[in-house]
Amino acid sequence: MKGPRNLGDLQLAILRALWDSGEAPVAAVHEALRGRGLALTTIATMLRKMEEKGLVAHRENGRQFLYRARLDPALVQKNLVGDLVAKLFDGDPLELVNHLLRAGEIDLAELDLLRQRVAEAERRARKERA
Repeated sequence: MKGPRNLGDLQLAILRALWDSGEAPVAAVHEALRGRGLALTTIATMLRKMEEKGLVAHRENGRQFLYRARLDPALVQKNLVGDLVAKLFDGDPLELVNHLLRAGEIDLAELDLLRQRVAEAERRARKERA
């Protein structure tokens, strides 16, 4: 399934709650988002709308609907980051990394991890070319 490129903040928060739980009734999703001060009916309405868009699905458990995300978190992340890079950095992911480095958003431990991941990617690329 192709993931969406324009999820709203609340939609993303609901998906995160469902990814964390695997499956949850409206009340549990509402509880996971309790810091937002939203009514239970607001969460129920949003889940229904998200189901209409194919973002979530439900099954019945007695009188209760149990919701689950229909999207893979990695796909959503890939699409949202791709959209961010396209909109803010003219499609250049290197500019995103440069921005994070210039802004001090990456600390030394994260830089070490980033170096390791770059080295791993280089090894994979060399292996694929061989």
